[in-house]
Amino acid sequence: MTVRTRTPRIAALLLTTAVALTTAAGSGTALAHGPGGAALDGTWRVDGYGTVVTVADGGRKLRTYETTAVSCLPGGLTATRSDAGGPFRPDGEAPVTVTQRGRDRAELAFGDNVGHRTLRRIAALPANCRGETGPDPKADPREVFDTYWHTYAENYPFFAARGIDWNAVRDRYRPRVTATTSPDELFSVLSEMVRPLHDGHTGLVDPQHPEGYFAGHREDTVIPDEQERNRMDRAAAESVRAAGGKDERSWAGGKITYAELPGRIGFLRITTFLGYAKGNSYEADAATLGKALDEVFTVTRTSGPDALRGLVLDLRLNGGGSDRLSLDVAERLTGRPYTAYLKHARDDADDPRRFTPAEPVRALPHGPVYTGPLAVLTSRLTMSAGETLTQALLGRGPKPLLIGENTQGLFSDRLERTLPNGWQFWLPNEEFLSGVDGRTTYDGAGIPPNVVVRPEVALREALARLGSG
Repeated sequence: MTVRTRTPRIAALLLTTAVALTTAAGSGTALAHGPGGAALDGTWRVDGYGTVVTVADGGRKLRTYETTAVSCLPGGLTATRSDAGGPFRPDGEAPVTVTQRGRDRAELAFGDNVGHRTLRRIAALPANCRGETGPDPKADPREVFDTYWHTYAENYPFFAARGIDWNAVRDRYRPRVTATTSPDELFSVLSEMVRPLHDGHTGLVDPQHPEGYFAGHREDTVIPDEQERNRMDRAAAESVRAAGGKDERSWAGGKITYAELPGRIGFLRITTFLGYAKGNSYEADAATLGKALDEVFTVTRTSGPDALRGLVLDLRLNGGGSDRLSLDVAERLTGRPYTAYLKHARDDADDPRRFTPAEPVRALPHGPVYTGPLAVLTSRLTMSAGETLTQALLGRGPKPLLIGENTQGLFSDRLERTLPNGWQFWLPNEEFLSGVDGRTTYDGAGIPPNVVVRPEVALREALARLGSG
């Protein structure tokens, strides 16, 4: 998530015909706490994320800059507020807090995400910053290439894991770019450079040309178009009815559904963690999800003689969205606080092995909670926030039974950037670590199931396992 602009994680990947502009985890409404707003005025560098933040006008104006060793460009987040104690309200963004921890240190957190980022005061913007100058469509292609290459070189954590020598990539492609390279040729070069990563949190778009779009994905994955997605939705609904499902309810236009299955087994299907309500605001999405969870996890279903004997959570077609919303689900499925996972960001431009301190993300029980047997259905189309929910549940007691396929292997928030010519691109820069051992990561390979079956028969397998205890 840069200090970034918000297009939550990767969920649109399954809501449109291709991997769409999702996650830049976090940007949005910002609340400043601590000493008065004016104390925040100044320039702050974010640990990791290649970002600088400025606060001005008595704590009323905030903006970001995207930096590399060769570039400093205005970032995607600009915000103002009417008073020093109120929220910043950039259009369509989720809440963000800026909490001062002393004169020269602060913490920034995005409301639709988890964890925080450390800000450290610096004297001024880097000398090569463009200030308020925006992108230039006629920018030198060599400058565009260098900014793109350095952004990956300084932030991407997975070159070794994916067998890519990024210096060799520069040596191969940089000679192909000159002052007269055409936009089409440049777009092709930049896409070719990252295609071998097969990383679904990488992408590039030319906003001026609808066909100027590239997004990575794992080699074994075909992203469903709208027609195929609709077919899969119908098949999932038919499988629930065939299993004896009744009293089915839905919210957010069918993105959240619940049904009762024989033997007091509940079936909860969630296909995304964004876009539940009109306007696609985080607050409205949170309210919609909260209402749905309140109506699913009632006192009657979670305790007493009529409580559920088992629950199936279907994430087979979940394209992601807000990590905070996905954690809201985990918090309805535990009776005790626990560490869901830890996250850290790459924090050294030269050494991909160095990260910010790993921050624990806690799951805290909320409302009537279901603590009985749980089966989670997964597939290679379980992505991003769908995976962070799956990972969060691994620390639950009793442990969930994962049934289906490995998830996609996309956990990091997207670091969204703008190139000197106005093109936009994104990449991961974080690792999510196991809440159980604090070390294991599932990037690339995904979270493996306990029971390997084709996704089409995962529900049948879950009901057999839950029914037999």
